[in-house]
Amino acid sequence: MTAVAEPYSAERHHHHRDVTGGWLRPAVFGAMDGLVSNFALIAGVVGAAGAGRGAVLAGFAGLVAGACSMAAGEYTSVKSQTELMRAEIAVERRELARNPEGELAELAALYRARGLDAGLAATVAAKLSANPEQALRVHVREELGVDPDDLPSSYVAAASSFGAFAAGALVPLVPFLFGASGMLVAVILSVLGLFGFGAAVARMTARPWWLGGLRQLALGVGAACVTFGLGHLLGVSL
Repeated sequence: MTAVAEPYSAERHHHHRDVTGGWLRPAVFGAMDGLVSNFALIAGVVGAAGAGRGAVLAGFAGLVAGACSMAAGEYTSVKSQTELMRAEIAVERRELARNPEGELAELAALYRARGLDAGLAATVAAKLSANPEQALRVHVREELGVDPDDLPSSYVAAASSFGAFAAGALVPLVPFLFGASGMLVAVILSVLGLFGFGAAVARMTARPWWLGGLRQLALGVGAACVTFGLGHLLGVSL
């Protein structure tokens, strides 16, 4: 008895999260950079002049300057990358208009390389190439590895970077806003922040939370230790 395939159901179909929106990398980098760099900055001020108004001002200055710098850098980086992608898409569009037969043969050859027999590959390529816009999308995905309808947003990257850096930079600053007289509370909060943020990112990427937390903690503590060591080498008391 032949089994009958169940009809497609949108409710039963699995859904993927957004992995191309350009927000996760700047958010992860921004939060870690904000936490570690502002922690090192505040530690230097406290070591040199003690806790007080100077530490608070330095922390706020580091937060604002770093967040703006990160946002500007991410915006420029992602904008340039997107402009390059659009330029290459335009090249592909012109090539499809100038030499459609050659592009059709190229697509058929690509499907043959992926295991389809010559006849089926030619049929699939012809079907996909019947609509010029659909043909462009297929060629761009296959040749450039990007989705022309879902390019990363420079605004999303900038906003993610700004917000994440500010949130990370706020962690070591909070104790001094409430009158802390030393670095102990800031160190504890920074360690907890690094581990917690790494664990949260690991949960989003379906990795063990404790592994992500320890990885982020090790990287953050390592970066802080390097900063601390360089400060001593340069004769700066941290």
